[in-house]
Amino acid sequence: MSASVKIALAQSKPALGNVAANLAAHLAWVAEARQAGAQVIVFPELSLTGYYLQDLVHDVAMPATPEAPALAALLAASAEIDIVCGFVERDARERLFIASAWLSAGRIVHVHRKVYPVTYGMFDDARFVGAGQQVRAFDTRLGRVGLFVCEDGWHLPVPYLLWQDGADLLFWVNASPGRGLDEPGRLGSQHWAETLVGAYAGLLTTPLVFVNRVGYEDGASFWGGSMLADANGAIVARAPTFDEALTFIQLDPAETRRARARLPLLRDERADLTLRELTRITRGGVSPA
Repeated sequence: MSASVKIALAQSKPALGNVAANLAAHLAWVAEARQAGAQVIVFPELSLTGYYLQDLVHDVAMPATPEAPALAALLAASAEIDIVCGFVERDARERLFIASAWLSAGRIVHVHRKVYPVTYGMFDDARFVGAGQQVRAFDTRLGRVGLFVCEDGWHLPVPYLLWQDGADLLFWVNASPGRGLDEPGRLGSQHWAETLVGAYAGLLTTPLVFVNRVGYEDGASFWGGSMLADANGAIVARAPTFDEALTFIQLDPAETRRARARLPLLRDERADLTLRELTRITRGGVSPA
């Protein structure tokens, strides 16, 4: 990023399985964000379809191409503002993935397929979708960014790989339900999300935008609480919990430059060492205790 960036966090409440209604809501929020001067609007995981789809996945799945009517409409709306949206992707061989796409100036810039479909607790993604096989940063009008989906952020390699691939801004899109109580009025899942967002941003000296959905599905309540952590790891902006909201944040790239001058972790990182040792470990060369 070479200049200040205005980002809209679209903390939405998707209707389960109703792509038409969700698309209409997307277009209304995109228009509002564009009017407010935002350069990008970011929607949560599976924002076009809802999350607990189960057997509905085949009905709502779409190709990650302009031939998909919902994506075509959003591509048309992306002339003046970049759009990040979530959907179920169907590839050419009928495989399904949880995906998030970055749309800009009428084209699909990047599609990230969720690398870690969840298979524990209340989650059952892997019964219905496959796992993505790539973690790649990519270039946008904002600069080079990294995008990952929900459970991906609970695995250290994902944000680390995006950082090493040149991302100077990270986007983490979620459908995170509320679970547990950390303290009165604060969910355990909210506490852990805030902890990870601040830790990743600070350790990678890279701003991190976290966008979560709200609403109810199949007995689960999604808590929202979208946020921004700056390159120092401080959470500097928050959306409300449990309510739909369009929250605007301003990012100053000078803050990232100052953070990296103060703490030159990127300069001193040894990716070659990491690669060498991981190669040894995956080949069965774990050191004895």
